Amino acid sequence: MPNTEIESLLKYLNQKVIGQSSLIENMLITMLAGGHALLEGPPGIAKTRAVSMMAKGIHGDFQRIQFTPDLLPADLTGSDIFLHETSSFEFQSGPLFNHLVLADEINRAPAKVQSALLEAMAEGQISVGKKSYKLPTFFMVLATQNPFEHEGTYPLPEAQLDRFMMHINVDYPDIDAERAVLRMAREEIIQDIKEEAPNINIEDILQARKSVASLHVGEAIEDYILHLIQATRRPSEYAPAIAEFIKSGASPRATMSLERCAQAHAYLMGRDFVAPDNVHFVFHQVLRHRLLLSYNADADNVTSDDILDTILEAVPVP
Repeated sequence: MPNTEIESLLKYLNQKVIGQSSLIENMLITMLAGGHALLEGPPGIAKTRAVSMMAKGIHGDFQRIQFTPDLLPADLTGSDIFLHETSSFEFQSGPLFNHLVLADEINRAPAKVQSALLEAMAEGQISVGKKSYKLPTFFMVLATQNPFEHEGTYPLPEAQLDRFMMHINVDYPDIDAERAVLRMAREEIIQDIKEEAPNINIEDILQARKSVASLHVGEAIEDYILHLIQATRRPSEYAPAIAEFIKSGASPRATMSLERCAQAHAYLMGRDFVAPDNVHFVFHQVLRHRLLLSYNADADNVTSDDILDTILEAVPVP
């Protein structure tokens, strides 16, 4: 079973971010699996609010970075500052030296700035000049982007996208959820409601990650995960109809991410083993940004999610 701290965080987030339970669950899965997440959806649907509320529930350092075209890599990593008093340089750390970092509208910044995140996300460190600096043991990037606006944006390259464990699509809430949002916003203004956040310790999260990693993955589930990944690389052997739409399949990093996220979902469900439905729950989020589609897919309006749906149907469930 998940510990009470994680359960309290899940309950708190669902109270503060109404109508986005899937987003919240996937964010927690990413956190428990030790990865980073890209949140994509139209503006005004609580992407930033969800991250901010998550930060309030964790006893750690949080920094929001608004990505803009004039941002520089040093604005993220920090830089060496010359001190006249000592006639020497001293490193001043940037906003990446926090436990939780919100990269808001990440596709607004140019490639050099986006790539400044690459080493931090992959290696847990940043390099400035000839020195490298370790980031906190718990370091998580949650980035947002708007899929509708393309002018003045810089699409993330495939290498950068692959560093995100999950690509979470966020959609509009249904009418009942939106009614609840209206009422909550009204009450917060009138009554000045300030609910107590869980304030989970970083040590509890790190311990939960160990519990997730130790969850049992049977050989049948392991084979299932491997075949799902192989189907993205050799689609003609599994689902010939989609072979023309895939230019390049998922990497071994995707295989590890799929297993770890399935373990995290099983942990949230209170299981001590991974079942096929855990793999299904995280499958699209882990893989949708890792498929390189062909021109035929663009011409026929075939999306990554369409291809992943076909793969799930083609690969036998254990």
